Order: sequence, then C-alpha cells, then structure tokens
Amino acid sequence: MPSIAFLSTDKLEDFFVYDDMLIAPFRDRDWHVQTISWHDKTIDWNTFDYVIVRSTWDYQQHAVEFQACLATIESSSATLLNPFALMQWNIEKTYLKDMQNQGVDIVPTVWSDTFNVDFLQAQFSHFDTSTLVIKPILSANADDTFKITRANLSTLLPTLTSCFNTRKHMVQPFAQSIVDEGEYSLFYFNHAFSHGILKTPATGDFRVQEEHGGQLRSIQPTEDMLNVATQSLEAMPSRALYARVDLVRIKDKWSIMELELIEPSLYFNLDKASPERFVQAMVDWHLER
Repeated sequence: MPSIAFLSTDKLEDFFVYDDMLIAPFRDRDWHVQTISWHDKTIDWNTFDYVIVRSTWDYQQHAVEFQACLATIESSSATLLNPFALMQWNIEKTYLKDMQNQGVDIVPTVWSDTFNVDFLQAQFSHFDTSTLVIKPILSANADDTFKITRANLSTLLPTLTSCFNTRKHMVQPFAQSIVDEGEYSLFYFNHAFSHGILKTPATGDFRVQEEHGGQLRSIQPTEDMLNVATQSLEAMPSRALYARVDLVRIKDKWSIMELELIEPSLYFNLDKASPERFVQAMVDWHLER
C-alpha cells in the first residue's frame, strides 16, 4: 500500500484548507495519507513513498529553512512532488522571465534588487498607469504586496523602504480587470485540465484570496484561456503533478499572473469531481514511473 505525506504547516486556523477531501479517494485505492508540518524535524521521510507539498503557507517567511526541508526530503527515498528542481525554479517569481522568453504573455513587469524611490516613480510613466503593484519575488498569499498611487507613495514610503530595501522585488501596472472582472485560476493534474474558478476581491480590496475576503466561483474557461494555460505548462522545465495557472485580462489579452507549482490551493471544494481527478493523476504518475 503506497504511503503519502501531505506537507503542511502549523497554525492553519485562519486558512481554508481542502486537501482532506483527497484522503477518502486515496483510501479507496488502498493508499495511506498523513498530513505533516514541514517544521517537524523528527520525521523519517524514508517511511513514505511520496511527499506532496500542499499547505506550506508560511514558507515565504522562512525560505532558507523551507528549501532545506525540501532538500532533506529529496535526499530520502521518498519521491517529492512537485519535483524538487521544478519547485526550485518556481520559488522565485523570476521564473516569469523564463516564460516570457519562451513567448508566454505575462503581466508586464520590471525587476529590482534594491528599493529606489526614483526608480519606482519612473514606472508610472513607463507603464502609462496611475497605479502600481509592488511585491517580493519570493512571496505567497499576497504577503507584502502593496498597491501604490502617486498620491499614497509618500505615505507608504517608510514601509516600502523597510520592506524592500535589500529585498528583490517586482513592479507591475495594477490590472484594473482584477477589480472589474476578477482573476481566473485553471487547475491541471498531470498536465490534464481539471477545473477552473474565478476569484474576485472584496469591495475596496484588490487581493482575491479567501483569507482577504475574496469570493470564488466555478467557471468553464474559454478556448483562448486554455491555450494560454497550455502554453505556460509547456514553458516549464519539467513535468508537474499539479499546476495552477492564474490568468488576468490585460488589454483584451490573457496574461499569466502566476504559475503556481509549490503550494497552491487547488480548491477541491468548487468541483466535486476534482479530488477524484487528482487522485487518479497521482495513481497514473505512480504507474508511469
């Protein structure tokens, strides 16, 4: 009977976690699942056949330690999923540069290693926009993500300087479509499309995560959305067990906001057949190897 560890974290009381919906269909196939915090240093990973990274939703606050944990699992006899090298590629958002170089449309972005207010101000003109977004290149759950206008820049400046002074970050024009329409997520298991959702922010906010008041509903993606998502998967350096492709509309074109390969919520609650699809994808992955 194959055994799986779902890699999670401590103190998830303020988060919405749906991975328990996978346990019953795995059990029906005689697979055993155990959820373990990545902070637990007592675990012998050799006792598992697979370790699947799931709700490690504080890793961005402990990036060095988290990557050391993944390296320890990788050195064990367990198979780490997604693959270690693929997660290393994905952990910093500079992977978007690689995708763009392969012809994938991403949200327009400039990159910086240290904070400079003159550089930041210049991006209003560069992008011909009244509103910018700045965020770290290693982040999750919209942590340390700021919406900036010319009017609020001076007020935010002490916070921005403290947050980004020696921290690599990215600056983008604010996509008004996130407020007007929402952000779309398409989910792929073993590179087969499973389901799609639309995430809309709470009134007065721009963050679409449930933890920030965002609303979610199931959608059927268009052919154009599926084509862009497939193109993004083809730009990855290796195959993934699971992927979440986040899309936004930029000037009537679909652009990639994120390609999530480490710990994305897969929102099994919004598609009743999706847990079965995930489990079957895992079984197929196992049999193919």
